[in-house]
Order: sequence, then C-alpha cells, then structure tokens
Amino acid sequence: MKPINYNKYRATKVFNSRVRFLIFHYTAGNFSSSVNALTGPNVSTHYLVPDITDPSYLKAGYTGQEVFSLVDETKRAWHAGVSTWGNRSNLNDTSIGVEIVNRATYSQGVFNFPPYQPEQIAAIEELALNILERYPDISPTLVLGHSDIAVGRKSDPGPKFPWHALYLKGVGAWFDDATRDAYLQQYNETGIPARSDLLKLFKTYGYDVSRASTEQGFSQLVRAFQLHFRPQTYDGVMDAQTAANLAALVHKYFP
Repeated sequence: MKPINYNKYRATKVFNSRVRFLIFHYTAGNFSSSVNALTGPNVSTHYLVPDITDPSYLKAGYTGQEVFSLVDETKRAWHAGVSTWGNRSNLNDTSIGVEIVNRATYSQGVFNFPPYQPEQIAAIEELALNILERYPDISPTLVLGHSDIAVGRKSDPGPKFPWHALYLKGVGAWFDDATRDAYLQQYNETGIPARSDLLKLFKTYGYDVSRASTEQGFSQLVRAFQLHFRPQTYDGVMDAQTAANLAALVHKYFP
C-alpha cells in the first residue's frame, strides 16, 4: 500500500474539538503533594497553577508564578471523575482541567477555604482566556467548578474562588444585577418558586438534579450552586437571594 496521503483532501469545516468544558479544581494540598498526586497512577490534570507562597514550591527552586502543563490538551486527563453537566456525563472526555494549589481542608464536618493568591488568579485568568480563545465551543456556562459537575461529592474550587472577578475579565458566566434584583423583589413579595420550578431552573442551567428528590440531595444541589454563584452563603438552604441569582442566570443565558 502507498503511504497515507495526509495532505490532499482535508476536511476544513465538518469537524470540531472534543473540548466543551473548562473545569477548575483546588488540590487540597501543597505544591509537593499536588505534584505527586497529579503525576501518580490515579489522577491527572491538564494544568497545575502553584501558589508562590507555598514553602514546598520555594523549596523546589521556583520563585515567580508558573503554570505547569501535566497532560497535553489533546489527551484525556483524569480530573473530573463521576461528573454530569446538561446532557453530558463523564466530563473527562470533553474537558480541560485546571488544578490550583490551595490547601483547603475538611475536618469533623467543617471546611476551611483559604484565599487564593493574587498571582495565582492573574495566571488563571491568562490561562483561561488563552484556552477560551482556542476553544470557542466553551461557552460561558461551560466554565465550571468541580463542585458544579459533581454535586454533593466535591466542593472545589470553593467559595474563595473569584468567579465574579473572572467573569468581569471574560471568563465564565454571571447574572446581571438588575435582573437579579427584580427577581429578588418579586420573591420577597410573593415567596420563592415551588421546588419543582426551582429544579427546572437548575436543570435548564445545566445542573444534575437526579438526586434532588430527597431533602439531602436538594440541599447538596443548592450548596453546589451557592459555592459558585452565592459564595457569601453556601449553607445549602434555598432562600430568595439564591433563587433570584438562579433565575437571573437562566434569564440571561437560556431565555
């Protein structure tokens, strides 16, 4: 057989990228332990963003802010695990994962979420904008946290992740304040929507509502949403503010 001809008849329009999602995580460990985990046999990610104040990062010989590529974007990294968004599941297949060194902890039922370093956020912004420019199929509502796609199972990147600030720079989704305020006034006057209506809004936006038929499952769903879109309060309790944020998001992106 002659060598395969890769040059003559090339499709230029009828294909697209596998990448549909950009997913952010925290590592819940220092730089050293994060590298060991993410280059070991169980989990991986496309990018790792260190914390320049981390002693183990400094001990490794680094001083300025770096971003490390651990898995080529064309490959499937193992960062999302069991995951769902919209009509897609197993999001490792269709996502780019970004792990951020942050020593969030969970002990005796209590989370501690340390702030992210400004240098980290600047690096994340630059990286994300680069990725989004190269993968136009990643729409704002497909820039997500691990907690969004693994409801009740994950909490990263946590409430200290600056979703709104990144949105203002062109990364991800956020609601319009005027629309949110209108819904908030309505709900304060008439009460929040029925749970069935709230679940329709969650599902329309993309969240997996399959486990929300129980009180615990619904609370986990609300908390996942709050971690992203109401980080001041992430207790899993649906109130007028949370409902208004949700309704304003759906109004904006899924009219």
